[in-house]
Amino acid sequence: MNIISQIMLPKIFQHPGKGIDVRRRKIWDMYGPQTHLEECAVSPNDLYPAADWLIGNHSDELTPWIPVVAARSSYSCCYFVLPCCFFDFHGKYNRKQSKKTQYREYLDFVTEVGLICGFNVEEDCLRIPSTKRVCLIGKSRTYLTTQSAALDDQRIRYINSRRCCSVTVPGEVEGLCQSERRLAANPSVGLGAGREVLENADVERALISGFQPRRKERVRNCTALPQDFVDGVVMKVAGLLLSGLQDLSETSGAWSRGESLTLSEIAAHLNEDTLKRLRNECGGLQTLLRNKHQVFEVVSGRVHIRDWREEKLSSRKKPGMTKTHLCWFDMHHPHGCPLTSECCSYAHGIKELRPHQHMPKKSQAKC
Repeated sequence: MNIISQIMLPKIFQHPGKGIDVRRRKIWDMYGPQTHLEECAVSPNDLYPAADWLIGNHSDELTPWIPVVAARSSYSCCYFVLPCCFFDFHGKYNRKQSKKTQYREYLDFVTEVGLICGFNVEEDCLRIPSTKRVCLIGKSRTYLTTQSAALDDQRIRYINSRRCCSVTVPGEVEGLCQSERRLAANPSVGLGAGREVLENADVERALISGFQPRRKERVRNCTALPQDFVDGVVMKVAGLLLSGLQDLSETSGAWSRGESLTLSEIAAHLNEDTLKRLRNECGGLQTLLRNKHQVFEVVSGRVHIRDWREEKLSSRKKPGMTKTHLCWFDMHHPHGCPLTSECCSYAHGIKELRPHQHMPKKSQAKC
Protein backbone atom coordinates (compact mmCIF):
# COMPACT_ATOMS: atom_id res chain seq x y z
CA MET A 1 0.00 0.00 0.00
CA ASN A 2 1.77 3.14 -1.14
CA ILE A 3 1.50 6.38 -3.07
CA ILE A 4 -0.89 4.89 -5.63
CA SER A 5 -3.61 5.17 -2.99
CA GLN A 6 -2.93 8.89 -2.81
CA ILE A 7 -3.13 9.19 -6.61
CA MET A 8 -6.07 6.90 -7.37
CA LEU A 9 -8.44 7.53 -4.49
CA PRO A 10 -8.92 11.31 -4.79
CA LYS A 11 -9.05 11.36 -8.61
CA ILE A 12 -11.06 8.20 -9.31
CA PHE A 13 -13.11 7.48 -6.22
CA GLN A 14 -13.27 11.01 -4.76
CA HIS A 15 -11.92 9.69 -1.44
CA PRO A 16 -9.06 11.11 0.62
CA GLY A 17 -6.26 8.56 0.77
CA LYS A 18 -3.22 7.62 2.84
CA GLY A 19 -0.14 6.01 1.35
CA ILE A 20 2.04 3.64 3.38
CA ASP A 21 5.43 2.33 2.28
CA VAL A 22 8.23 0.58 4.11
CA ARG A 23 10.71 3.14 2.77
CA ARG A 24 10.41 6.78 1.83
CA ARG A 25 10.62 7.38 -1.93
CA LYS A 26 12.18 10.40 -3.67
CA ILE A 27 8.97 10.98 -5.62
CA TRP A 28 7.23 11.90 -2.35
CA ASP A 29 8.90 15.32 -2.49
CA MET A 30 6.84 16.14 -5.58
CA TYR A 31 3.64 16.18 -3.54
CA GLY A 32 2.61 18.87 -1.11
CA PRO A 33 1.65 18.68 2.56
CA GLN A 34 -1.93 17.76 1.64
CA THR A 35 -0.62 14.34 0.56
CA HIS A 36 -0.66 11.92 3.51
CA LEU A 37 2.28 9.50 3.18
CA GLU A 38 3.75 7.35 5.94
CA GLU A 39 7.04 5.46 6.11
CA CYS A 40 6.42 2.32 8.14
CA ALA A 41 5.89 -1.44 7.91
CA VAL A 42 2.38 -2.90 7.75
CA SER A 43 1.29 -5.99 9.69
CA PRO A 44 -1.70 -8.26 8.93
CA ASN A 45 -3.03 -7.19 12.32
CA ASP A 46 -3.30 -3.58 11.15
CA LEU A 47 -6.99 -2.99 10.46
CA TYR A 48 -8.60 0.03 8.78
CA PRO A 49 -12.27 0.16 9.84
CA ALA A 50 -12.74 3.66 8.37
CA ALA A 51 -11.29 2.75 4.97
CA ASP A 52 -13.47 2.17 1.93
CA TRP A 53 -10.64 0.73 -0.16
CA LEU A 54 -7.33 -1.03 0.54
CA ILE A 55 -4.94 -0.82 -2.41
CA GLY A 56 -1.95 -3.13 -2.57
CA ASN A 57 0.39 -2.01 -5.35
CA HIS A 58 3.29 -4.48 -5.66
CA SER A 59 2.86 -5.14 -1.95
CA ASP A 60 5.18 -8.19 -1.87
CA GLU A 61 4.75 -10.13 1.42
CA LEU A 62 1.44 -8.41 2.11
CA THR A 63 -0.16 -9.33 -1.24
CA PRO A 64 -2.15 -12.40 -0.01
CA TRP A 65 -2.98 -10.56 3.20
CA ILE A 66 -4.71 -7.61 1.48
CA PRO A 67 -8.07 -9.46 1.08
CA VAL A 68 -7.76 -10.73 4.67
CA VAL A 69 -7.13 -7.27 6.11
CA ALA A 70 -9.94 -5.78 4.00
CA ALA A 71 -12.41 -8.46 5.13
CA ARG A 72 -11.51 -8.00 8.80
CA SER A 73 -11.45 -4.18 8.66
CA SER A 74 -15.16 -3.78 7.93
CA TYR A 75 -17.97 -5.35 5.94
CA SER A 76 -17.98 -2.38 3.55
CA CYS A 77 -14.21 -2.35 2.93
CA CYS A 78 -13.17 -3.23 -0.65
CA TYR A 79 -9.73 -4.07 -1.98
CA PHE A 80 -7.57 -3.70 -5.09
CA VAL A 81 -4.33 -5.67 -5.36
CA LEU A 82 -1.71 -5.70 -8.11
CA PRO A 83 0.39 -8.85 -7.51
CA CYS A 84 4.03 -8.80 -8.53
CA CYS A 85 6.48 -10.83 -6.42
CA PHE A 86 5.29 -14.30 -5.43
CA PHE A 87 4.64 -14.52 -1.69
CA ASP A 88 2.43 -16.83 0.36
CA PHE A 89 1.15 -15.99 3.86
CA HIS A 90 4.32 -17.15 5.61
CA GLY A 91 7.06 -16.93 3.02
CA LYS A 92 7.82 -17.38 -0.66
CA TYR A 93 5.10 -18.92 -2.81
CA ASN A 94 5.88 -22.45 -4.02
CA ARG A 95 4.53 -23.64 -7.34
CA LYS A 96 2.15 -26.59 -7.19
CA GLN A 97 1.90 -27.45 -10.90
CA SER A 98 3.68 -26.86 -14.20
CA LYS A 99 0.64 -26.63 -16.51
CA LYS A 100 0.31 -22.92 -15.75
CA THR A 101 2.85 -20.14 -15.71
CA GLN A 102 4.01 -19.17 -12.23
CA TYR A 103 2.35 -15.78 -12.66
CA ARG A 104 -1.01 -17.29 -13.65
CA GLU A 105 -0.86 -19.79 -10.81
CA TYR A 106 -0.10 -17.03 -8.32
CA LEU A 107 -2.98 -14.91 -9.59
CA ASP A 108 -5.29 -17.91 -9.09
CA PHE A 109 -3.98 -18.30 -5.55
CA VAL A 110 -4.63 -14.64 -4.64
CA THR A 111 -8.08 -14.97 -6.23
CA GLU A 112 -8.74 -18.01 -4.05
CA VAL A 113 -7.75 -16.00 -0.97
CA GLY A 114 -10.34 -13.39 -1.89
CA LEU A 115 -13.01 -16.07 -2.30
CA ILE A 116 -12.14 -17.61 1.06
CA CYS A 117 -12.46 -14.17 2.64
CA GLY A 118 -15.97 -13.90 1.21
CA PHE A 119 -15.41 -11.56 -1.74
CA ASN A 120 -16.70 -11.73 -5.27
CA VAL A 121 -13.32 -11.37 -6.97
CA GLU A 122 -12.99 -9.61 -10.31
CA GLU A 123 -9.91 -9.60 -12.55
CA ASP A 124 -8.78 -6.85 -14.89
CA CYS A 125 -5.70 -5.90 -16.90
CA LEU A 126 -4.25 -2.42 -16.40
CA ARG A 127 -2.82 -0.30 -19.19
CA ILE A 128 0.57 0.18 -17.63
CA PRO A 129 4.12 -0.44 -18.96
CA SER A 130 4.68 -3.63 -16.99
CA THR A 131 4.56 -7.38 -17.52
CA LYS A 132 2.77 -7.74 -14.15
CA ARG A 133 -0.36 -5.71 -14.85
CA VAL A 134 -3.24 -8.01 -13.87
CA CYS A 135 -5.15 -6.66 -10.87
CA LEU A 136 -7.68 -8.38 -8.62
CA ILE A 137 -10.60 -6.47 -7.13
CA GLY A 138 -13.01 -7.36 -4.34
CA LYS A 139 -15.99 -4.98 -4.22
CA SER A 140 -18.87 -7.13 -2.95
CA ARG A 141 -19.33 -9.99 -0.48
CA THR A 142 -20.74 -13.48 -0.81
CA TYR A 143 -22.11 -13.55 2.74
CA LEU A 144 -24.40 -11.55 4.96
CA THR A 145 -23.06 -9.10 7.50
CA THR A 146 -24.45 -11.32 10.29
CA GLN A 147 -22.03 -14.06 9.19
CA SER A 148 -18.90 -11.91 9.49
CA ALA A 149 -17.77 -13.41 12.78
CA ALA A 150 -17.93 -16.97 11.46
CA LEU A 151 -15.71 -15.99 8.51
CA ASP A 152 -12.81 -15.42 10.89
CA ASP A 153 -12.66 -19.15 11.65
CA GLN A 154 -12.78 -19.99 7.94
CA ARG A 155 -9.95 -17.61 7.14
CA ILE A 156 -7.78 -18.96 9.96
CA ARG A 157 -8.19 -22.55 8.82
CA TYR A 158 -7.30 -21.62 5.26
CA ILE A 159 -4.22 -19.61 6.29
CA ASN A 160 -3.06 -22.44 8.55
CA SER A 161 -3.55 -24.91 5.70
CA ARG A 162 -1.24 -22.81 3.53
CA ARG A 163 1.44 -23.00 6.21
CA CYS A 164 1.00 -26.75 6.47
CA CYS A 165 1.27 -27.13 2.71
CA SER A 166 4.92 -26.10 2.94
CA VAL A 167 5.59 -29.07 5.24
CA THR A 168 5.34 -32.66 4.03
CA VAL A 169 2.62 -34.22 6.15
CA PRO A 170 1.12 -37.24 4.30
CA GLY A 171 -2.66 -37.22 4.07
CA GLU A 172 -3.29 -34.35 6.47
CA VAL A 173 -2.08 -31.59 4.17
CA GLU A 174 -3.90 -32.94 1.16
CA GLY A 175 -7.12 -33.19 3.14
CA LEU A 176 -6.78 -29.65 4.39
CA CYS A 177 -6.12 -28.23 0.95
CA GLN A 178 -9.04 -30.12 -0.60
CA SER A 179 -11.30 -28.88 2.18
CA GLU A 180 -10.28 -25.26 1.63
CA ARG A 181 -10.78 -25.59 -2.15
CA ARG A 182 -14.38 -26.62 -1.43
CA LEU A 183 -14.71 -23.53 0.76
CA ALA A 184 -13.40 -21.37 -2.07
CA ALA A 185 -15.94 -22.81 -4.46
CA ASN A 186 -18.80 -22.31 -1.97
CA PRO A 187 -17.78 -19.89 0.81
CA SER A 188 -21.13 -20.22 2.57
CA VAL A 189 -20.40 -23.86 3.46
CA GLY A 190 -19.66 -24.31 7.16
CA LEU A 191 -20.52 -20.81 8.28
CA GLY A 192 -23.42 -21.91 10.46
CA ALA A 193 -22.14 -25.31 11.45
CA GLY A 194 -22.07 -24.50 15.15
CA ARG A 195 -18.28 -23.99 15.16
CA GLU A 196 -17.03 -21.88 18.02
CA VAL A 197 -16.05 -18.41 16.88
CA LEU A 198 -12.65 -17.25 18.14
CA GLU A 199 -12.17 -14.11 20.17
CA ASN A 200 -10.43 -11.20 18.46
CA ALA A 201 -7.13 -11.72 20.30
CA ASP A 202 -7.09 -15.40 19.34
CA VAL A 203 -7.90 -14.52 15.74
CA GLU A 204 -4.95 -12.16 15.55
CA ARG A 205 -2.54 -14.68 17.07
CA ALA A 206 -3.73 -17.43 14.74
CA LEU A 207 -3.57 -15.23 11.66
CA ILE A 208 -0.03 -13.93 11.97
CA SER A 209 1.58 -17.01 13.52
CA GLY A 210 4.69 -17.57 11.40
CA PHE A 211 4.38 -14.31 9.47
CA GLN A 212 7.57 -12.24 9.31
CA PRO A 213 6.72 -8.61 8.53
CA ARG A 214 9.33 -6.68 6.64
CA ARG A 215 11.17 -4.28 8.87
CA LYS A 216 11.85 -0.72 7.92
CA GLU A 217 14.45 -0.93 5.18
CA ARG A 218 17.87 0.52 5.83
CA VAL A 219 19.00 2.74 2.99
CA ARG A 220 22.22 1.24 1.59
CA ASN A 221 23.04 3.51 -1.34
CA CYS A 222 25.60 5.58 0.61
CA THR A 223 23.13 8.45 1.10
CA ALA A 224 22.63 7.63 4.78
CA LEU A 225 26.36 7.64 5.61
CA PRO A 226 27.55 10.44 7.93
CA GLN A 227 28.41 13.57 5.97
CA ASP A 228 31.87 13.89 7.54
CA PHE A 229 32.68 10.33 6.44
CA VAL A 230 31.52 11.02 2.85
CA ASP A 231 33.41 14.33 2.74
CA GLY A 232 36.55 12.56 3.97
CA VAL A 233 36.38 9.96 1.20
CA VAL A 234 35.67 12.63 -1.43
CA MET A 235 38.68 14.71 -0.37
CA LYS A 236 40.91 11.62 -0.21
CA VAL A 237 39.94 10.49 -3.73
CA ALA A 238 40.15 14.02 -5.15
CA GLY A 239 43.62 14.39 -3.62
CA LEU A 240 44.75 11.20 -5.37
CA LEU A 241 43.42 12.35 -8.74
CA LEU A 242 44.88 15.85 -8.40
CA SER A 243 48.20 14.83 -6.82
CA GLY A 244 50.24 15.70 -9.92
CA LEU A 245 48.56 19.02 -10.49
CA GLN A 246 51.17 21.14 -8.66
CA ASP A 247 53.86 20.47 -11.24
CA LEU A 248 51.39 21.05 -14.09
CA SER A 249 50.30 24.43 -12.75
CA GLU A 250 53.87 25.73 -12.88
CA THR A 251 54.16 25.13 -16.63
CA SER A 252 50.62 25.98 -17.69
CA GLY A 253 47.90 28.17 -16.31
CA ALA A 254 45.17 26.03 -17.90
CA TRP A 255 42.57 24.32 -15.74
CA SER A 256 43.16 20.56 -15.44
CA ARG A 257 41.08 17.62 -14.21
CA GLY A 258 44.19 15.71 -13.16
CA GLU A 259 44.67 12.01 -13.80
CA SER A 260 42.29 9.06 -13.75
CA LEU A 261 42.51 5.95 -11.56
CA THR A 262 40.68 2.65 -11.43
CA LEU A 263 38.41 1.88 -8.50
CA SER A 264 40.81 -0.80 -7.32
CA GLU A 265 43.74 1.64 -7.40
CA ILE A 266 41.77 4.12 -5.30
CA ALA A 267 40.66 1.41 -2.87
CA ALA A 268 44.29 0.49 -2.29
CA HIS A 269 44.84 3.95 -0.77
CA LEU A 270 41.87 3.77 1.63
CA ASN A 271 42.22 2.37 5.13
CA GLU A 272 40.53 -0.87 6.14
CA ASP A 273 37.90 0.78 8.35
CA THR A 274 36.73 2.94 5.43
CA LEU A 275 36.61 -0.04 3.07
CA LYS A 276 34.70 -2.12 5.59
CA ARG A 277 32.10 0.60 5.96
CA LEU A 278 31.75 0.95 2.18
CA ARG A 279 31.33 -2.80 1.72
CA ASN A 280 28.11 -2.59 3.74
CA GLU A 281 26.64 -0.30 1.09
CA CYS A 282 25.24 -1.39 -2.26
CA GLY A 283 27.90 -0.64 -4.85
CA GLY A 284 30.38 0.49 -2.21
CA LEU A 285 33.00 3.02 -3.31
CA GLN A 286 31.60 3.30 -6.85
CA THR A 287 28.13 4.26 -5.55
CA LEU A 288 29.56 6.91 -3.22
CA LEU A 289 31.59 8.49 -6.02
CA ARG A 290 28.67 8.42 -8.46
CA ASN A 291 26.49 10.08 -5.83
CA LYS A 292 29.01 12.91 -5.89
CA HIS A 293 28.08 13.74 -9.47
CA GLN A 294 29.29 17.31 -9.12
CA VAL A 295 32.86 16.20 -8.48
CA PHE A 296 33.46 12.80 -10.09
CA GLU A 297 32.78 10.93 -13.28
CA VAL A 298 32.97 7.11 -13.19
CA VAL A 299 33.27 5.46 -16.60
CA SER A 300 34.11 1.79 -17.20
CA GLY A 301 35.59 1.41 -13.74
CA ARG A 302 37.82 4.48 -14.00
CA VAL A 303 37.33 7.61 -11.92
CA HIS A 304 37.92 11.13 -13.28
CA ILE A 305 37.42 14.61 -11.92
CA ARG A 306 34.42 15.97 -13.85
CA ASP A 307 35.11 18.76 -16.32
CA TRP A 308 31.93 20.81 -16.48
CA ARG A 309 33.10 22.55 -19.65
CA GLU A 310 32.50 19.28 -21.50
CA GLU A 311 28.97 18.80 -20.14
CA LYS A 312 26.03 19.48 -22.43
CA LEU A 313 23.70 22.28 -21.40
CA SER A 314 20.85 19.74 -21.13
CA SER A 315 22.70 17.90 -18.37
CA ARG A 316 23.03 20.99 -16.21
CA LYS A 317 20.49 22.00 -13.63
CA LYS A 318 17.16 23.47 -14.69
CA PRO A 319 16.29 27.11 -13.90
CA GLY A 320 15.07 27.38 -10.33
CA MET A 321 17.31 24.48 -9.26
CA THR A 322 20.65 26.29 -9.63
CA LYS A 323 22.85 27.75 -6.92
CA THR A 324 21.28 25.55 -4.22
CA HIS A 325 24.65 23.98 -3.26
CA LEU A 326 28.18 25.35 -2.99
CA CYS A 327 30.57 24.68 -5.85
CA TRP A 328 33.12 22.07 -4.77
CA PHE A 329 35.64 23.22 -7.38
CA ASP A 330 35.45 26.84 -6.28
CA MET A 331 36.30 25.75 -2.73
CA HIS A 332 38.71 22.84 -3.19
CA HIS A 333 40.21 22.54 -6.70
CA PRO A 334 43.71 24.10 -6.97
CA HIS A 335 42.64 25.91 -10.17
CA GLY A 336 39.19 26.80 -8.92
CA CYS A 337 36.06 26.21 -10.98
CA PRO A 338 36.46 25.75 -14.76
CA LEU A 339 33.30 27.84 -15.28
CA THR A 340 32.57 31.41 -14.42
CA SER A 341 30.11 32.13 -11.65
CA GLU A 342 27.46 33.11 -14.22
CA CYS A 343 27.77 29.79 -16.09
CA CYS A 344 28.19 27.47 -13.09
CA SER A 345 25.06 25.81 -11.70
CA TYR A 346 26.57 25.85 -8.21
CA ALA A 347 27.09 28.77 -5.87
CA HIS A 348 30.50 30.46 -5.82
CA GLY A 349 30.33 31.60 -2.22
CA ILE A 350 27.68 31.79 0.48
CA LYS A 351 26.15 34.96 -0.97
CA GLU A 352 25.06 33.13 -4.13
CA LEU A 353 23.25 30.31 -2.30
CA ARG A 354 19.52 30.02 -2.97
CA PRO A 355 16.88 27.96 -1.11
CA HIS A 356 16.01 24.66 -2.75
CA GLN A 357 12.72 24.85 -4.63
CA HIS A 358 10.48 21.89 -5.50
CA MET A 359 9.53 22.13 -9.14
CA PRO A 360 5.77 21.73 -9.72
CA LYS A 361 4.71 18.46 -11.31
CA LYS A 362 3.81 18.81 -14.98
CA SER A 363 0.20 17.91 -15.68
CA GLN A 364 -0.38 15.58 -18.61
CA ALA A 365 -2.68 16.79 -21.34
CA LYS A 366 -5.95 14.89 -21.49
CA CYS A 367 -6.75 13.01 -24.65
